[in-house]
Amino acid sequence: MPCTIIAGGQWGDEGKGKISSFLSLKDEPTKVARSGVGPNAGHTVHWKGEEYGLREISCGFVQEKAEVLIGPGVLINPEVVLDEIEKTGIGERIGIDPKCPIIEQKHIEQDKSSKHLESEIGTTGTGCGPANSERANRSIKLAREIDELEEFITDVPKKINEGIKNGEKVIIEGSQGFGLSLYFGTYPYVTSKDVTASSLAADVGVGPTSVDEVVLVFKSFVSRVGAGPFPTEMSPEEAEAKGIAETATVTGRKRRIGEFDFDLANRSAMINGATQLALTNVDRLFDGNKGVKEYEELTKDAKKFIEKVEQNIGTPVT
Repeated sequence: MPCTIIAGGQWGDEGKGKISSFLSLKDEPTKVARSGVGPNAGHTVHWKGEEYGLREISCGFVQEKAEVLIGPGVLINPEVVLDEIEKTGIGERIGIDPKCPIIEQKHIEQDKSSKHLESEIGTTGTGCGPANSERANRSIKLAREIDELEEFITDVPKKINEGIKNGEKVIIEGSQGFGLSLYFGTYPYVTSKDVTASSLAADVGVGPTSVDEVVLVFKSFVSRVGAGPFPTEMSPEEAEAKGIAETATVTGRKRRIGEFDFDLANRSAMINGATQLALTNVDRLFDGNKGVKEYEELTKDAKKFIEKVEQNIGTPVT
């Protein structure tokens, strides 16, 4: 489909980067764009023998025919984005919108020195909350003011909408997850903006009538970094015993782990307007499924779980 949004259905860590890279290779989009908050989310992809933990650019960079774009809704840390451009070698095909707000060292220091943000909420300490506060105060620097970014500056909404109009395929990769949305998540234990599909489209300047598919990504179990409610949480010992213990990409903190939350998933699918579900880590939850690429080859317990997710949410797992 011409325009597809990839959104997180839980508290982040669902595997959106892997879905984005897979679809970018399979569907051959001409444009892949990053939406969401900014460098407080790390998406991991393995490509050509390298592991990339990307915090600013889309994991769709693996599609070498595609332009890699960052929309004006996304916070930019120049040091982080320049490092990622160099590591991935996409200097000739990346575009950063001139209106992207800039994270400065002062924002990082404010984030880390705030007892409320750092200790009580459990933020990543990457400066995103303070930067978004300054943006709302209409006093933040923008990408067009940063000399080091000058060669990459481009009108991202114009590029994406022209592509959609011409029938090209576009993938918009969101960050974080529904439970962390400033509007719909477990406030105040949330991120500093909305991260549902509507806002992910707005981040890159795409109107709702131009979106064809919303792929909502769920992990077969749930994980969460930082403080806040977690109804299906299990003990760290149980997570270790099940082989599903995890560490966060950006912070290196142990993730909190829980059972799949159907109540959260249903509300997430409703508010995101999901047209398809992507279900990751089935092989980690159910033995005997590692490396399986065809649905028919999955074990009975894995198929039963997938069918339960489909039936409960009313949206196909594709």
